[in-house]
Amino acid sequence: MRLAMRVSCLILGIGTVAAVSAFAESTVRPVTFTKDVAPIFQEKCQECHRKGTAAPMSLVTYEETRPWAKAIRERVVSHNMPPWHIDKSVGIQHFMNDRSLSEAQVATIVKWVDSGAPMGDPKDMPAVKQWPDEQGWLLAKQLGEPDLVLKSDPYTMPAHGQDVWFKPMTQVPITEARWVRAVEMRPGSVAGRKIMHHVLAYLHQEESGAAPSADAIFANAGLLMEWAIGKNYDIYRPNAGKLLLPGSYISWELHLHAIGEEIRDHAELGVYFYPKGQEPKYRTRLRLFSGISSQTHTLDIPPNSVIESTGYTLLSSPARLENYQPHMHLRGKAMSMEAILPDGTVQMLSYVDKFNFNWMNNYIYADDAAPMLPRGTIIKITAWYDNTTANRNNPDPNQWVGYGDRTVDEMSHAWVNVTDISEEDYKEWAAQHKPARRAAIDNAQQQ
Repeated sequence: MRLAMRVSCLILGIGTVAAVSAFAESTVRPVTFTKDVAPIFQEKCQECHRKGTAAPMSLVTYEETRPWAKAIRERVVSHNMPPWHIDKSVGIQHFMNDRSLSEAQVATIVKWVDSGAPMGDPKDMPAVKQWPDEQGWLLAKQLGEPDLVLKSDPYTMPAHGQDVWFKPMTQVPITEARWVRAVEMRPGSVAGRKIMHHVLAYLHQEESGAAPSADAIFANAGLLMEWAIGKNYDIYRPNAGKLLLPGSYISWELHLHAIGEEIRDHAELGVYFYPKGQEPKYRTRLRLFSGISSQTHTLDIPPNSVIESTGYTLLSSPARLENYQPHMHLRGKAMSMEAILPDGTVQMLSYVDKFNFNWMNNYIYADDAAPMLPRGTIIKITAWYDNTTANRNNPDPNQWVGYGDRTVDEMSHAWVNVTDISEEDYKEWAAQHKPARRAAIDNAQQQ
């Protein structure tokens, strides 16, 4: 017995020494680009920061990265890069597409820069990551090529001029109802990304039993897809999707702006179908949750001011919210989405505290985190605007700003994919999940 105890203590002691040695090595060993930083950039940065993309620099090799070391440090410390602007202290924190840096990764980059940004041993450099063709479909790796590709008419944007909203139409060439499991949208060329602020693809189709509504395009067929820098595709959850009917058509809205050179381009929408005859149980619709009062339907942002705007939307059936994508323009500062439950409880779902007009990020909730909400829930969108000199994106703090489509105007809404479910399904979900959530809250309060 004593021998066994001595052997166990010896093993424990060896393990402790090894752990301490490993920790000491990690704190003493210099942080290098090849061994420590390059893997982080491959995982989080190089999707944009490589040759042939719209990013201003490549972060693939040491020679390409070293001149930008101090700027990189500033951007990661301020959490401006990678562009992921969700406040990590409140709301839902589990996302399918989270590209933010962990605190450990930030600390590694900071230590590397502060120690002189050394290269390290070239043998430690990871193999160059192979990226898909910039003109290829991002979903092709997991879903293959789209089943259907819809293209808008092209438009030639002159080198100089006012913003343009090009609104062509495209027929959907199907002869039977088909359910959609994923969609991806993109400009037709890399050059087109320079002039396209956003693209909307509205789905128009006649649906039996659809009640007339001023918001029919969102309540019934819905917006099929919205593209902007930071959002490329939607993959619907298992047993959920969108419905396309024969005779339907897409009305596009391409918001284009001049950049000093003439560019001609179009938008493309890749559609992935469920197999014929397979009908998902749930239907998902892309909805606009407004951050503007239904009484005023406008924004009033005086010069040199910071203001707040709030809007409310009622859920007429139980639903699962699949994502959160705030939309504002140059004066946009922050936006939150809260759920006011029928019993009066208020839940903060998501809060973007550092909105950036250049990155219309789409925050896709993880399967176990997507909020399930009962019928009668009110979605509250609160938006904050900074029309002062403190906002470095502000073109003119002395200018009054109202609601409008132009970049210099403002907007206030969140794009959210909403999957309606039945009362029975919601009750079943609540019976399985609410006790566990209540216990988690109680345990947190006791600590």
